[in-house]
Amino acid sequence: QVQLVESGGGLVQAGGSLSLSCAVSGRPFSNYDMGWFRQAPGKEREFVASMKWNGGRTAYADSVKGRFTISRDNAKNTVYLQMNSLKPEDTAVYSCAARFSGTPYVLSISPPDYRYWGQGTQVTVSS
Repeated sequence: QVQLVESGGGLVQAGGSLSLSCAVSGRPFSNYDMGWFRQAPGKEREFVASMKWNGGRTAYADSVKGRFTISRDNAKNTVYLQMNSLKPEDTAVYSCAARFSGTPYVLSISPPDYRYWGQGTQVTVSS
């Protein structure tokens, strides 16, 4: 079993920055691709960013490209999401997720592909 715990959410003004962290335990962290997803009230969960187990590949939603950066520290079993130039439409519950990295060249952006999920952290961007 893999446990994920997010931290770092909060309230920020538009144009500001926040950094989210996701601490992973229970299985070797380096075996897993990691993703960040978000869900706003009344909307479906959507992909934000993902990264291969070794950090060799990343993917971003078009809506966050150039503003958000995903990174990971395998020594600390932690994945991060640096969010800059935040907009009110970024307001959502942000969750990290883990997927066993069985296929070397595939980096999934689809929520159903991720087996383990954190509880989520609220990010609110005021205008």
